[in-house]
Amino acid sequence: MPVLSDRKRHRASVVAVSIGATCATVAALAVTAPAQAASTDVVINEVYGGGGNSGAPFARDFVELYNPTGTAVDVSAWSIQYAAAAGATWQVTKLTGSVAAHSTYLVAEAAGQNTAAPPLPTPQVDGSIALSATAGKIALVTNQIPLNQVCGSTCHAGAGVRDYVGFGTTANDSETAPTATLSNTSSASRTDGVDTDNNAADFTVGDPSPDNASGGPVEPPVSAKIHDIQGAAHTSPLVGKKVQDVTGVVTAVSTNGFWMQDPQPDTNPATSEGVFVFTSGKPTVTAGNALTVAGKVTEYRPGGDPNNLTTTEISAPKIEVTAASAPIPAATLVGPGGLTAPKAVRTDAPSDVESSATFDPKHNALDFYESLEGMLVKIQNSTAAGPTNSYGELPVLPGGAGKPKTPRGGVIYSYDNANTEILTLTDTLAATPKVNVGDKLPGDIVGPLDYNFGNYDLLPMTTPAVKAVNLPRETTAPTLPGELSAGTFNVENLAPTDPQSKFDRLAAVVVGNLRSPDLLAIEEIQDNNGTGKGVVAADQTWAKLIAAIKTAGGPAYSYRQIDPINGKDGGQPDGNIRQGFLFRTDRGLSFVDRPGGDSTTAVAVTGSPGHPALSVSPGRIAPSDAAWTASRKPLAGEFRYYGRPLFAIANHFDAKLGDQPLMGRYQPPARSSEVQRHAQATLVKGFVDAIQAKDRNAAVIVLGDLNDFQFSQTADILTAGGGLVDLPRTLPANERYSYNYQGNTEVLDHILLSRGLTLPGAFYDYDIVHVNSEYTDQVSDHDPQVVRILPVLWH
Repeated sequence: MPVLSDRKRHRASVVAVSIGATCATVAALAVTAPAQAASTDVVINEVYGGGGNSGAPFARDFVELYNPTGTAVDVSAWSIQYAAAAGATWQVTKLTGSVAAHSTYLVAEAAGQNTAAPPLPTPQVDGSIALSATAGKIALVTNQIPLNQVCGSTCHAGAGVRDYVGFGTTANDSETAPTATLSNTSSASRTDGVDTDNNAADFTVGDPSPDNASGGPVEPPVSAKIHDIQGAAHTSPLVGKKVQDVTGVVTAVSTNGFWMQDPQPDTNPATSEGVFVFTSGKPTVTAGNALTVAGKVTEYRPGGDPNNLTTTEISAPKIEVTAASAPIPAATLVGPGGLTAPKAVRTDAPSDVESSATFDPKHNALDFYESLEGMLVKIQNSTAAGPTNSYGELPVLPGGAGKPKTPRGGVIYSYDNANTEILTLTDTLAATPKVNVGDKLPGDIVGPLDYNFGNYDLLPMTTPAVKAVNLPRETTAPTLPGELSAGTFNVENLAPTDPQSKFDRLAAVVVGNLRSPDLLAIEEIQDNNGTGKGVVAADQTWAKLIAAIKTAGGPAYSYRQIDPINGKDGGQPDGNIRQGFLFRTDRGLSFVDRPGGDSTTAVAVTGSPGHPALSVSPGRIAPSDAAWTASRKPLAGEFRYYGRPLFAIANHFDAKLGDQPLMGRYQPPARSSEVQRHAQATLVKGFVDAIQAKDRNAAVIVLGDLNDFQFSQTADILTAGGGLVDLPRTLPANERYSYNYQGNTEVLDHILLSRGLTLPGAFYDYDIVHVNSEYTDQVSDHDPQVVRILPVLWH
């Protein structure tokens, strides 16, 4: 599943940057007023340098100018110039034409590598300067001579400089003081057109909002209520416009803004009465203040990720407190006894939800939550649907409602049931408790409804109470004499650089909960220096794990694996994860070593009819095939169990990175990553078919982290023709899970047995051992699993 490096909310802090040109004292040039005196005509209105970077909302950097006067200003001999935060070399973009009265003028600069980012509006000038995303200096100059010919690195007061902006706190020159630091997702915008020659005071850092000249004169502010701003849609009908006379009561305060709600709602339940007001810095208001607010309506897209929905907010606000203390509007109850989210994320297939003409909160869960965005919401007597994760996020079932339930309190995910009733509690306003699946959160939980990282979030204003159910970790049955036990365990980026406690806990699971199986496929073994560079071998990782198992009272395991090519198998950069076999030889199992297997040599099925064999053992299946690009290659091994042949294939298929979120902007969400897994499953199935072509009833175990569900096409490909049985499919429906993602319990790990091990008269006992996925203190994010086989039909 997707691994997210930072789950905290990062709203862009809005900083308006006035761009000033550096000094140019050339005798032939007319001397114009320096930027030190506030510009009397054209000013720098907005600066953005993160264009085309990761998460960027636009593909190019830009500088926006604004003419506040009633007369057009000819800028055909002017320029925009840029220097690094401490630099003295100025790059020049020559301007053309004029800036119309009360209009903007857009200068497009360099594009980044994120080709999926939206384009800018059509600019008046195309430049090619690559601005820093965080800090630098911009000058609006009434000539086109580079400033470094005259004034070097500090040019805010230079002749010819009409306006000047030092953006980012490391800028060594500015008008009075530089703006706050920018990012890939934030620009510096002039607040209400004011130019006091103080960049820090005149500019606000926030969402980039480039405007070109086609917009005509700047519109006056619109008087609006919160429900007018929110509208009955996923984006505001007033987006991009300035609003005034917006009234409401502060319900909650964050570090960079606050939520306010209108205590006098309209009669349309589809329009939210709450909104977030983005202040960039710490707000000066408190809960219960009655306010009148003016500002600009913007749509904030979390992380700049185009797959996320936006949240509506008011940025660059002017705030008037009209009453220090007013009744806070009552929270809306969501869940049993109150409003209930529809089961369907969307009943239609609109593709881009934000562009859809349909908005139906009664039938579409996305629209239901949008109609409550920014409002105070209350849930009661909830149950944890997933464990609290390391980012302080806790998915819950309001009122404990959710179907189908697992025997241990979670809810099963399927394509037809996305569990839309789940809300995620976050630690934005108060700490979230550390809980496990099934733990109860009695009483009321109240906070504003928000959206982030593909989910609707409830932000509790106080830490919820918890009644733990003390969910026991499972232990599988012991392996009986004559049985062969085989399992799979993803150990989540295990490296010698991890603390010894992780090795000890993994060993305790292997010995205590899995009962020391005869054979284990282990996924996500990293190389000897983890994410350090220059190493591919993992012998130290294996040795440390084997030693920990021995210390925990387990057997002396051996291992087999093949080192990948550096950087070619995906996972954490430089970690070089791979899968391999742990096996014990004290219970009749042995490994058949056939030399020649390496990172690029493909294993083949050899032998005679009735007696298949592997050309190399261990060996990788089709390692050069495009299906394994940036993904782990399956490892095949030939074993003997009391002299009888056994073939095992350890797998770690391509991850779900890149799939669109269940509660995201695009519906139905695209599962783009499964295309590669389908190709991988086809290759593994073909390899098993080759073994079974030699011996129809050959003993084959396919096991590992397939990164896909038991009802997926990936599993269908592997089981087509009946040559393999997918064991998760044999469990009761509510017990089919080995992973918990955002509160959804689901299968990612599989063991598949060949027909020779599942024919009538054969015996096997399969168990997913729940020790990790439901717990906040997990040692890995996957549950291991074990199958015990009585090989009465082997030959």
